Amino acid sequence: MLVSAVELFEDVIDQKSAVTQLQITSKNPVHAYLFLGPKGSCKWDAAKAFAANILSNNQSGQDQSRTINLVKKGEHPDLIRISPTGNQYRDDDVQLIINEASRSPIEGNKKIIVADRFHTANETAVGRLLKTLEEPPPAIIIILLSEIIPRNQITIASRCQQVQFNRISDSEMERWLQQHVHDSEVIQLITIAARGDIQRAIDLISDPNIGNRYDLWRSTLENLQPQGYAIASAVNELQKEIDQAEVVITNKHDQELEELMNNEKELGVNSGRRSQIEASHKREIRRFRTEEIEFGLSVFSTVFRERLLNVPDKNCMDAIKIIKDANTGLKRNANEKLLLTSLLISLSEMS
Repeated sequence: MLVSAVELFEDVIDQKSAVTQLQITSKNPVHAYLFLGPKGSCKWDAAKAFAANILSNNQSGQDQSRTINLVKKGEHPDLIRISPTGNQYRDDDVQLIINEASRSPIEGNKKIIVADRFHTANETAVGRLLKTLEEPPPAIIIILLSEIIPRNQITIASRCQQVQFNRISDSEMERWLQQHVHDSEVIQLITIAARGDIQRAIDLISDPNIGNRYDLWRSTLENLQPQGYAIASAVNELQKEIDQAEVVITNKHDQELEELMNNEKELGVNSGRRSQIEASHKREIRRFRTEEIEFGLSVFSTVFRERLLNVPDKNCMDAIKIIKDANTGLKRNANEKLLLTSLLISLSEMS
């Protein structure tokens, strides 16, 4: 039985325009695409669905099912996903894309290379990939997944067909969560904490303490005292709670490494992927902690907005601006403890 295009894209949430564009262009795909949108907006799921549509073209029955299943699991030999080994794409990472582009497809007449987090590529790496994008082998399709278009990537972006992905709306996030969670209060908390990021929502589904963390952030602000020891104690409590939440992610990481080691043992080979996976895990942990603090800052902002609704107050408006500035500092990789300490000192002066 033929699988419909709608079924292929069922895991792509709240991206109707992007899905429609990809369904149309899959009939006659171009050589390069730029999937542009925030983290957790289903870009990788869309890339897999798009690849499944192309690689299973003219197939039916078991052949089609096999191709689609392999693509959706990210295991098809003609779907290659390449992520940076460090915090950004460097020459060696881009060379992997170039090398893969020089090799023919294994099973079909098309090969799809997906470059994850390409917005992190440095200027040299971007320049090296440009020639491949301008003169691609006919069997190769390259998809760049990016959150933004940096200045050094304006030219390379112009060589791609751009597909825009947007932050998943709260209403669509809640609708998706209702299929996996049966507690309406938990759904609301995950929606607040996920901030439109489907991958974070998936991680939080298995987190039993999200409600406790919400209550802690809120009570921290409501009971905030200006004394130095009180602020230090509050920061320690918040960090301790984030440490405990991190266990959900580290358990997942341990499972991934165990699966890798078991596969290597079964095949009798050393894939050399352990260091790459561990580097990826470190990035995920850092990002998880950042997202947890962003969640807390959003709780703080909500408290002050509630106060504004009851009694308009300049201090509340100033506090919201201070929280916004802290959020900006967080994105610049500020020290977590120093940022929280400085923020609580400033907010205590608003009380």
